[in-house]
Amino acid sequence: MYHLIIIAGNVGKDPEMRYMPDGKAVTSFSVATNRQYTASNGEQVKETIWFRVATWGKTAEVCNQYVKKGSKVLVEGRLTADKNTGGPKIWTRQDGTAGASFEISASNVRFLSARGETGDSGPIAGGGMEMAELPPEDDIPF
Repeated sequence: MYHLIIIAGNVGKDPEMRYMPDGKAVTSFSVATNRQYTASNGEQVKETIWFRVATWGKTAEVCNQYVKKGSKVLVEGRLTADKNTGGPKIWTRQDGTAGASFEISASNVRFLSARGETGDSGPIAGGGMEMAELPPEDDIPF
């Protein structure tokens, strides 16, 4: 059996790189995706989903060098379940509401922002997808 997830979104904060005991690089960063739709009652709804992305080896080194907060990225990989819940990572926000993020072990990361472009409000690589709104850093779940 096999699964693949592909997301396109905006990096929530600068990546963090570390090295495993065997010397292999690991870089982690968060990506926000969103969608906007009209509910059956006519109300506009904005929905944001956070993903925690882990990259390995040469990809980790490249992501650490070029990915920045606000960058637009497309990530391909597999979902990794939380060992405690078997699903997404669950936490409580500062305002007391529940939050969740999904973990992705990335096999490929594509940079969708032009060099030096971050936080721009344009569409993502012509895909017609709106840029996810980045919350204040205190509200980013990791």
